[in-house]
Amino acid sequence: MIGFIGTGKMGSALISGAIKVFGQEYTVFYDPSENTQKAVTEQYGITACHNNRDLVRRCDIIVLAVKPQILFKVLEEIKLAFDDEPRTVISIAPGITTAQISSALDHKAQVVRVMPNTPAMVGEGMCAISFAEGFKGDADSTMKLFNAVGRTVILHENLMNASVVANGSSPAFVFIFIEALADGAVKYGIPRDKAYEMAAQTVLGSAKLMLETGKTPAELKDAVCSPGGTTICGTAVLEENNFRGAVIKACDAVFEKTQNMEK
Repeated sequence: MIGFIGTGKMGSALISGAIKVFGQEYTVFYDPSENTQKAVTEQYGITACHNNRDLVRRCDIIVLAVKPQILFKVLEEIKLAFDDEPRTVISIAPGITTAQISSALDHKAQVVRVMPNTPAMVGEGMCAISFAEGFKGDADSTMKLFNAVGRTVILHENLMNASVVANGSSPAFVFIFIEALADGAVKYGIPRDKAYEMAAQTVLGSAKLMLETGKTPAELKDAVCSPGGTTICGTAVLEENNFRGAVIKACDAVFEKTQNMEK
């Protein structure tokens, strides 16, 4: 049985994946809001537990889909529900280590740390996964869950804060780029709705082209930039305005914030 504590955007996306992998009858959740419980039950056809401790006692895998600000409050609430039965606890809270989670649970759980992202809501997520040192939990089911909502990579935990840069926060950067690209098209007369569609599909197709061909971004960029053509002129302007540098500085800000959360 797999259970979800937290049913926000990411929690809901992962519930969808869990239903695909484990089935509705083996997927449960808890949310303190009665209205949310009713909505989730109606949308996904899964059972709501009485409280967080009830969920832990019923489940072999517990997904903590809560924000880091309240994670330790939840851990304090559920730690007495653990017994000698092997249970896997998966946290998607950025900046909180497996060691911190394990310690808060009196070392009674096998802990996994995951950094998913919002494209998981449409089955195209990118999830970085780190298993605690000496992990003896259900790694196979963990991988199946996150592969059900997109792609996965396994990282050493010392790289998990960097994964917030690579996939956790970066969808927002991509959306800003899509919006700016659409604004440029609107400037020259393309209707707003069509500009959004054209820009979004171009980003989607470009990413798919890179993943499926295995070519580097540099190779694919060069293939579009014909000598003396329009694209190289636009690329030159991006370079002149420090486009890459701005993106890297944004990544630096994300990493620094995540490091501070861990402290």
